[in-house]
Amino acid sequence: MGWSTEHHPRTDALESCVTCGLCLPVCPTFRITGDESASPRGRLAAMTIVDAGRAEVDERFGDVMSLCLQCRACETACPSLVPFGEAMEGARAEVQAQVPPRGSRIKKFGLTTVLRSRFMLRLMTIGAALFQRIGVLKRLPVLGVQAKGLRRLPLPVRSAAGGSWGAGDDERPVAMLLSGCVSDVWFSPVHTATVEVLVAAGYRVEAPAGQTCCGALAAHGGFATEADEMAETNIEAFASADVVVADVAGCGAHLRTYQRLGARGSDLAAKVRDIDEVIAEAVGDGRLPTLDPRDEDVAIQDPCHLEHGQHANTAVDKVIAAAGYRPVPIDRGGLCCGAAGVYQLEHPEMSSELGERKAAAFGAAGIAIVASANAGCEMQLRRYLDDGVRVVHPVELYAEALRRRR
Repeated sequence: MGWSTEHHPRTDALESCVTCGLCLPVCPTFRITGDESASPRGRLAAMTIVDAGRAEVDERFGDVMSLCLQCRACETACPSLVPFGEAMEGARAEVQAQVPPRGSRIKKFGLTTVLRSRFMLRLMTIGAALFQRIGVLKRLPVLGVQAKGLRRLPLPVRSAAGGSWGAGDDERPVAMLLSGCVSDVWFSPVHTATVEVLVAAGYRVEAPAGQTCCGALAAHGGFATEADEMAETNIEAFASADVVVADVAGCGAHLRTYQRLGARGSDLAAKVRDIDEVIAEAVGDGRLPTLDPRDEDVAIQDPCHLEHGQHANTAVDKVIAAAGYRPVPIDRGGLCCGAAGVYQLEHPEMSSELGERKAAAFGAAGIAIVASANAGCEMQLRRYLDDGVRVVHPVELYAEALRRRR
C-alpha cells in the first residue's frame, strides 16, 4: 500500500489543494467527460488517498493518471498554486514502478533510449523520410493519421548539436541552443531560423555537443530516474551559457523544472528563455528591428507549456507584430489541442476530439497562416486543419522577414 519510489507526489503539495473546483472549467478531460476522476481535483484526491495509505497504486489508479494531458492549465487557474504537473509526474512514476501498463517496456525504450541517441533518431528519420517520399507513411495503420502532421522530413539528416555561430567576437553574450531530440531532426528549419535571429540580436550561439533530450517526454511518461539523468547531462552541458534558448515550448517549460535538482539546476532554469521571449526583448530594446508591415493576418495558437508552463505566450504576439503581420490570437485561454507528446497514440479518441475542436476554432477564423511555438502543437494543428493552411513557428516568420529586408 502507498508509494514505493522517491519520486512520489509530495504530501505538502497534495494537501495544498483546497478542492475549490476552479480547475474544473479549464481541464480538457473533465470538460469532455464530465467525470470528476478526469479532473485535476479528482486526480489529486486519488493521490491523497494513496499518500495516506488508504489505497494502493493499481490499474484503476494508473488509468486515472494516464488520461491527463499534463497541459497544466489547472496550475494557472489554481488559487493555492498546487504544483500539479510535478505531482502528476510523481504519480506516473509510481504507476511505472508498481503496475506498469502493457507496452511500458517499448515506451520506455522509445522515450529514454531512442530520444537520447542521435544515431537512432537519425536512422528513424531517414526511414520515415523515405516512406514519406514514396507515399507509404500516410497509409500505415495508426501512424498514418499522425504522419499528416509531419513537415517534409529532411534528407540528409543533420543535427544542430555541436554547432557554433557568430564566433569571432568574445564580447558577445553566449546563447546556447537546446537542439533537443525529435525537434533536432524533424524541425531543423526552426533551429536555422532561431540561430539566424539570435546572431542578428548580437549573440554568439552554441549548441553544445554534450547535450541530450530535455527529458520532458520521459518525465511525463513516468520514467523519472531517466528524466533526471537527462537533466543532469544538460545541466553540465549548458553550465557556461549566458542564456539557454529553447524553440520548442514544451522543452523550455521542462528545462525550467530543473530547479528541483539543486543549486546548479536552479541556475540553469533561471537562464532558460523561449526564443519568442528573446526576440520580443531584443525588439523592445532595439537590438532587432520591427519589420515592414505586410497587411496580412497571422492566427496565433497558444501552446499549453508556453502559456501555463512559462507564462510567455504573449511574447508570440510581439514577434508576429515585429515580423510585420497582424497577430490574431485564436481561442486564447481555451482547451489544450490534444497533442501532448505521445498522448495521441495512447488516447487517440480524446486527442482527436480536442484536435478537431481546436481546428474548428482556427478554421472559423479563415486565416491562411497559423503560428505555433511548439512542435507537437504544430503537428496536431496540421492534422486537423485544411491542407491550404500554413502552420509555422513564429521565429520562422520573423527570420523570413529579416531576409526580405536584407
